Amino acid sequence: MEIVADGVEGESSTEEHPAGEDSSEHSSSSTSEEESDAEESDGRRSDEEQEEKESLPCCNDSEVNYLPPCEHCRNENGQKEQVTPRRLAGGQYIMHLDTEGTYQCSLTGLIFEVMKAVKITYSLLSWSKYASLVEKPWIVGGPLFDVRCDSASALASIQFPHSLCLGDHGAGMAFKVLHIKGEGAAIEPSADYSASHVKWLVSSLSPVGPLIQSQEPVQYHGAVILYKVVDEQPSLSFRVYVATNNDSFIKDISRAVKHSNKKFIKIDKPPVCQKLLQKGKRYRLVCEPEAEVTPEEIEFVDGSLLKLKSYIEVYLEKPDDFTLSLVELESDATVWKAKLRESDWIHYDQNKNEQKRSAVSVKKRKPALSILEEDALCSKKQRTSNKAGGIETRNLTDQQLMVIAKLFGRQWREIAIECLQMEMKDIEQIQATEEEVNMQKFLLLSKWRDREQGNGTAEALYKSLHEKASYEILQALQGFSAQC
Repeated sequence: MEIVADGVEGESSTEEHPAGEDSSEHSSSSTSEEESDAEESDGRRSDEEQEEKESLPCCNDSEVNYLPPCEHCRNENGQKEQVTPRRLAGGQYIMHLDTEGTYQCSLTGLIFEVMKAVKITYSLLSWSKYASLVEKPWIVGGPLFDVRCDSASALASIQFPHSLCLGDHGAGMAFKVLHIKGEGAAIEPSADYSASHVKWLVSSLSPVGPLIQSQEPVQYHGAVILYKVVDEQPSLSFRVYVATNNDSFIKDISRAVKHSNKKFIKIDKPPVCQKLLQKGKRYRLVCEPEAEVTPEEIEFVDGSLLKLKSYIEVYLEKPDDFTLSLVELESDATVWKAKLRESDWIHYDQNKNEQKRSAVSVKKRKPALSILEEDALCSKKQRTSNKAGGIETRNLTDQQLMVIAKLFGRQWREIAIECLQMEMKDIEQIQATEEEVNMQKFLLLSKWRDREQGNGTAEALYKSLHEKASYEILQALQGFSAQC
């Protein structure tokens, strides 16, 4: 389960709206994409530095959802050597290839044909920023990537995954790529295509993604993404996104939810649609037992170019188990189905309730104080409390840091570098003086706390780790934050 924090005031992002509202197909994103580009640019600038610091690959990527082809599509990439890249800051990936050959990224599905040893850096981009460059009759065929290589001439071709099911209709389709150059773009020919990929011979390196033109209705591999609203209400509210299996589209959804004015948790259910989605067909989301579903029906379109990402809202008065099904109206066939149980989100809610009970108990002990007075008193106590070793008691204690240290997994060094801005030399120094792994993690967290001085709090650590750490770590930190 992924915890999605509240949007930061002043930030804007890819927006979202209920599926029943209208949106322009070629509406382009502005401030959200500038923010995204800034993050990606920061990642590119720090490639060399981050690449030297990273020691373990990070496979916990919540934004990239590359899925294998469906049963109607033959997997023609079985002979490609699978390579898991390292993840850098700013959503960047880096892959070191030691010799010539054809290699497939296990996280994104990209396939690189190289002529010699190279280092390739790449990132996923949003199509909505470049919507005005995609002109009819061409439509988006798959995710958009920005690829860099230390020796461009050594990168012979790139195969981009597409989100279409060709079935027996491949002959009626034309495949090309949109090659974005500065403020303009060129539509360049593809060298070949398969059931899962579009091959492009590299001419120069800048953002590139697949386009298609079809004389027949296009069928997509689909995905259903679920988020639950986190609030103080006993009722349940969900957002259901129906998307093509396009990593750029799915990343836009994640960004839109992250920067919403509400707080969400992602519900982990199998996202893959069991039946293909077709543009123009209508679908209904059915809830058992009955719930408020808005809108009840949608007409499917590929929303990759849309600034506003459509969703279906599901509202239930009582927090009971329920089943969601996406049904194609024309055939009454079930496209996707999932059983949602209280256990899918209860751990987060339980922790939230424990924090609430803790706050209530404080109020009962001090009935004469208003909430503002109580908060002021709590802050004063934190500022004037007894100090141990120069660290205020509001900071995380050694015992609390040890709890967090034991919850870290194999990627703890990677997270420390990316999220806590620790140096590799600090990690190596700790490892040289301490053999036990949990103690290494504890000493690293202690070093972070000491560096932060009066801000080595649970809240500060949560903010630093919330994009990378496990649910258990975030839950523990929230529990520590509740202890005023």
